[in-house]
Amino acid sequence: MKYVLFFTISLFTHHFLSAQTAQDSLDIKQAALDYIESQHVSNAKQMERALHPRMVKRTFWKDKATGKEYIRETTTEYMILLAESYNIKGDKFPVVPKKDVRLLDVSEKTASVKLIADEWIDYMHIVKLNGAWKVINVLWQYNDVKQHD
Repeated sequence: MKYVLFFTISLFTHHFLSAQTAQDSLDIKQAALDYIESQHVSNAKQMERALHPRMVKRTFWKDKATGKEYIRETTTEYMILLAESYNIKGDKFPVVPKKDVRLLDVSEKTASVKLIADEWIDYMHIVKLNGAWKVINVLWQYNDVKQHD
């Protein structure tokens, strides 16, 4: 019985340790940071580096006329344009912006990340393809959900 338990624990530990490396953790965090920092400094190339070409970013919104909530979607193309133009004057973020990246779950090729920025929270799925970690899904909300109205 001891041997079965030892073998099971060894197998589980080996799988867990081989599922991610320290470099993977750094690269996942960097993808999330590239996503937010590209907006801080208006850097479209940095945003493009962070995102998978088929990334979709979603949030809930409220239609002012009907009062009904719905899902808004944003694409990679739009996020690259946003990074290029949103903060061009440097007045959209605090001097020292908040950017807290938390790795929630990491596997060999996928990761779930929570990014807490100044006014919002982003939950991200990040995928490793051809050796590079890219943001593939984002679900976000303002800290104050009334801003979604």
